Order: sequence, then C-alpha cells, then structure tokens
Amino acid sequence: MAEEKNEITQLDTSTREHIHEQEIGHEADVVLLDTSAAHLEKGQYGNLKLAKDGHTVLIPQPSADPNDPLNWSWKRKHLMLAVVSSTAFLGDYGSGSGIPLIVLQGEEWGLSPAKVNESGNLNVLMLGIGGLFWIVVSSWWGRAPVMFWSTLSGTLFTLACAVTGSFPVFYGFRAMMGLTLTAYQVVGLACVKDMFYFHEHARKIGIWVAIFILSPYLGPFFANFIIAGTSEWRPVMWLVLAMGAVDMILILLFCDETYYERSIPIDQQPPRPQTFAGRLSRILGIWQIQHHTGYFKTAWHCCGRLLSTFLKPIIIPAMIYYAMSFMWAVGINITSTILLQTPIEAGGYGFGPKAVGFLYFTPLVAVSLGEAFGHFFNDWVANRYVRKHDGIFKPEARLVTNYIAAAFMIPGLIIVGQTLEKHLSYAGIIMGWGMYVFGVMLATVAITAYALDSYGTASSEVSGLLNFARGYFQEPWGAKSGYGVSFGIQAVIVAVAMAIVAILQIYGGKMRAKGGPVV
Repeated sequence: MAEEKNEITQLDTSTREHIHEQEIGHEADVVLLDTSAAHLEKGQYGNLKLAKDGHTVLIPQPSADPNDPLNWSWKRKHLMLAVVSSTAFLGDYGSGSGIPLIVLQGEEWGLSPAKVNESGNLNVLMLGIGGLFWIVVSSWWGRAPVMFWSTLSGTLFTLACAVTGSFPVFYGFRAMMGLTLTAYQVVGLACVKDMFYFHEHARKIGIWVAIFILSPYLGPFFANFIIAGTSEWRPVMWLVLAMGAVDMILILLFCDETYYERSIPIDQQPPRPQTFAGRLSRILGIWQIQHHTGYFKTAWHCCGRLLSTFLKPIIIPAMIYYAMSFMWAVGINITSTILLQTPIEAGGYGFGPKAVGFLYFTPLVAVSLGEAFGHFFNDWVANRYVRKHDGIFKPEARLVTNYIAAAFMIPGLIIVGQTLEKHLSYAGIIMGWGMYVFGVMLATVAITAYALDSYGTASSEVSGLLNFARGYFQEPWGAKSGYGVSFGIQAVIVAVAMAIVAILQIYGGKMRAKGGPVV
C-alpha cells in the first residue's frame, strides 16, 4: 500500500511537470485533469488554475491577458465556433450539391452523367489536397485571414460555376471550389484548440464535426428538391453562392484571430485593438503581417511541421484507420443518386429527384443522433478513465468510442449492400445508411480528439492529415463485382481497421513517447 501511494506521488510530480509543458506548448503523454480524483493535498496543486467546478484542471493554464482567446467570454467563443463551423460547412456542402446535377448538365452539354461526374471527382480530390495547403498558410499567416480569403475566393469560384455555359470552365472552377472552401475543414480544429481548454475539446470538436459532416448530405438534400421544382441545375449553385455570401457577412461581424503565442510574455504580446478597424486588420491579415517576425512561424518551418507531424508514429495508423472507415460515406452519397434514379428496368429504383431528396433525411438524422449521443458519451468515457486513474488522463481513453462506432458501421454496410444486391425495399437502404453514418460521426470525433490530445501543438496539421485521408471508392466497384460483395468487403475493411484502434490503445503512449513532440 505504501509503495502504491509513493507511485501515485511520483506520478503526480511528473504530471505537474507535464502541465507546465502543456502551458508552454509541448505535448505530454499524461495530464492531471481532475484534482478531486487525484487524492492530492490542497497545497500540491494550489497554484493551478481550475475550472468553475473547482476540480478540473485548465489545460493550458490561461494567461492574465484579456486578448488570450482562452479568456474570451462564453458568448464570444461560441459565436466564433459557430462561424468556424459554418465556414467548414461550405466545402462539402458545395461538393455534395453538385451530385444531383450531373443528369441535367449532361443533357445540356451533350455528355454522359459519368463524364460530368468527373468534375465532382476532382472537386473531392481538391478538398483533400487543399487542406494540406491551408495548414501551412494558417500557421504562417494566421487563422482569420485564411477564413476570410479562402471563403471569398471560394464564393467567387462558385459564382463562375453558376454562370458558365461550358463544361471545361465548370470543371476547372469546381476544382478551385474544392481547393478553397475546404480550408476550415482543417483549420477549424486549430481554432477549437485556440479557444477551448483540454477538457472541452471533445464536445466542441463534436459540434464542428457534426456541422461539416451534415454538409455533404444537406447539399444533395436541397439540390434534389430544387431540381424537382425547377428542372434546372443553376439555382442549386446560386444557393451555394448565397450561403458563401452569408458566411462572408458572419466572418466580418464576428471573426477574430484565435492564434495566440503563449511562449511570449504578456507585456511583449503585440497589441490587439478591439475596435472594428483593429479586428478588420486581423481578418484581412494586415495585423499578422505587421507582427509576423517572432510571433508567427516561417513558411519553411510550417512545411517542416507538416512533414514532422505526418511522420509521428500514431498519425499514419490514425489516417489509415480513418480512410478505411470513412471513405465509404462519400461513396454511398455519390452512388445513391446514380442508383436510386436509375430506371427500374435498368436495375435501379426509378426514384425522382424529390424522392431522393426525402431519402437524404436518413444521414441528416443519423448525424444529429450521433452528435447528441457523442456529446455526452465522449465526456463520460474521459471522466470514467480519470476517476479510475487518480485524476490522470491519457489520449488513448478517447478510442473506446471507436468500438461503439464499429458496431454500427459494419452491419450498416452489410445491410446496404444486401439491399442493393437483391433489390430489396429502400427501407433497407435507410436503415443501413443511417447506421453507418451514425457510426462515422462517432468515429470521426473520437479519432480527431485522440489525435488532437496527442499532438495539441500541431492541431492544424493533425486535422489536415486526417482530412486528406478521406476519399471515396464505390460505384465502379459495386457495378463490377456486385453490391453485396463490394459492401461486404467494405464491412470487413472497417472490422480490420479496428485492429489499428486496438494497437493504438495498447501501444499509443509508447509510440508517442518514442516519436517525441511536434516542434
């Protein structure tokens, strides 16, 4: 018993050093998250700043600077989170909106739907590639100017897509839409890290993830109803444009720079005027240029950090797991429009645009339920781990949620595959699709929170690499091998991916320690 108490005391001393490392911007393998569960005397943590509950340790320890985003008011933080989430929404929303357009566009341009869909394929590819580009820019220039300029340029590219009468022009500008509007699908995680404490991350990530995971389903949802009512595809792009314009207004009203360099003493922090003109200078990136030297990182350093993060031992396995789990979500989304609207005599379901639009309630409800469940379950898992380990938290505790996710994703894929293969009632598609998307929502939040907890100082890099791991691969495989086989194999792939989760759960801490922090 005495040896156990001594071990806890040594762990507590080590953990206090880890808290200091978190405060100055380095990763720690474990953190002291709850003093009430740690069995410490008051004097042992009297200098630590705690949350309002009186026992949750604030990580990082906040400064006394009112301009520190951690010290912003609840209202200001959540208005900013709303803008961050709405900006992240635009990328996949614009991408998904293009899916139902391919038949009408093919008729206008004399092309097959498969040929027109190549513009969507390139758009999806650029969503992944663009994320890597904006990682570097956000670390070099700041979060706020990336939000403003990426949204402005993406909105203008959307305008070009809406007015063009040429497929090659549409093809090119759709790619540019993906490149620009994807920015806050990756930079958004950095903003969450900038504004919220360690113990708040899972819930805030859940809000951000839920909104941008809803977007690829809301796009076809609205688009199908618009097409059903107008028989035209351009109004769909006008709606995407309108949403980009509204987001621009929100950015100008509420956005501010969330990057705050904690290694610099308060008296040496560059001033951040709270006037509209001062905030506008930060939105446009003028303030960042004026105070760049010594405060923001060099472009070379930013590129090096991206590579360094990619090479960390747990990142590649996390990316592989996410790819093996998530890619089928995009595939089902694209396949649904093609198969559900294919005439019955050609092996499809013969649905019209309105009927397909109603079917999109399935993933919308599934994502909402996934966020509602995960909002509380992720915190319950973390708090349970902390209580059982004397106030100590390790990132691997987040991975438990992935097992719950797999329990829905695997049968969901099998149900969809068998329904399509045997041409059963569309109720099977609704059930299977809903189960799979519910699981994807849980898995996305869990793996993102795990990676952020592991490498908090590289939040943008972590998010961009996970975003890059997303992909799609579905319709040609299903058409060639049969949907029962293709979806069955996909379910097996998701099951195999759980072995990666198990490995990370067991060896993640040692792998992280071996790889060292991101600097």
